[in-house]
Amino acid sequence: MDLSRRRDVVVRDLPFGLLLAVASLLPALHGKGTQVGDLPARPYDALAYVVIALESLPLALRRRWPAACLALVSLGFAIDQLHGYHVLASNAMPIALISAGAHLERHRRVAVVLLSMAYVPLALALGRLGASERVEGYVVFYLALALAWGIGVWLRSTRAAEAERRRHVAEATRAAERTRIARELHDVVTHHVTAMVVQAEAARYLTAAPDRLDATLSAVTDTGRRAITDLRYMLDLLKADHDTDVSMPSAGELHMLVERTRQAGQPVEFAEEGSPAESAGSAEFVTYRVVQEALTNALKHAHGSPTAVRVRYGEKEISVVVSTDGPGSGAGSPGGSGRGLAGLRERVDALGGEFSADRQAGGGFVVRARIPAGSRS
Repeated sequence: MDLSRRRDVVVRDLPFGLLLAVASLLPALHGKGTQVGDLPARPYDALAYVVIALESLPLALRRRWPAACLALVSLGFAIDQLHGYHVLASNAMPIALISAGAHLERHRRVAVVLLSMAYVPLALALGRLGASERVEGYVVFYLALALAWGIGVWLRSTRAAEAERRRHVAEATRAAERTRIARELHDVVTHHVTAMVVQAEAARYLTAAPDRLDATLSAVTDTGRRAITDLRYMLDLLKADHDTDVSMPSAGELHMLVERTRQAGQPVEFAEEGSPAESAGSAEFVTYRVVQEALTNALKHAHGSPTAVRVRYGEKEISVVVSTDGPGSGAGSPGGSGRGLAGLRERVDALGGEFSADRQAGGGFVVRARIPAGSRS
């Protein structure tokens, strides 16, 4: 694949070299090339056609093999100036320098030194052949060639800076995606597994009440199925061709979430005010995750303690308050890592909202979130 790509570059660069060679053969353009030393022009002979080929055709290699291109064009340029052909193809010299400055990967300093050293004997040879150019003329021409090389170096540095920027963007995007998936897995797995553990623990004490035992085990089964469904969704997100239309949890599923938490043995009082705006989108999803994490922490750290969930849908924001009586829950509780709360804070902050999770003065724990949402249509 790499060889094919390189061959394609040569093929794409070849037409310009061919065009320059053909133009150099037109009688009207004879003697219209670059002149160093002001030697009188001479008619074309067989060597002139070799010079045209040396100066124009290697331009096909200017990106694939820039060193070879520069060497061949420089050789043709030197012969051209010493014989006074001044072919149009001699204008390829600055093009070869720009290409070498932009694409030469190794021995860049060596190339600059060799070209500079070769320029001195060329100037001396032109002087011995009767060139009328003064010293300052040679210096100006050398500076012009140096400028061409500098343009190539600038293009190279610009391209490298852009590649580095794209690499950083790609790394940041991958890191953000990994973080997002980690948060989703944490929310899904922690909530469902916590509910199953609590339900299974309760089942140990219900052997004398078969009806209640059966209901508890059914709840464990239902929770497990829900966990499998959510995990399959998360795994689908990791596929390159996943269905982007798969529905994400939203505030409209809060009733089911609260009911599953109640089945796990947590007394939850739930109240909603208003209804979600049609354009709420991500705000609904974040609302669901805030309530889910708060209820998970209540199950884990304050099982059996009364919990109240209040959700109010406004025109421009959704307000969430989840309070739990008892010892509390969250980052400050024994066994709590706070990873879920930290993820919630990042989610809410990303939407420009506010999030807090604190212990209550009289005991317990309260989670508050203000999540900006789209205005109603």
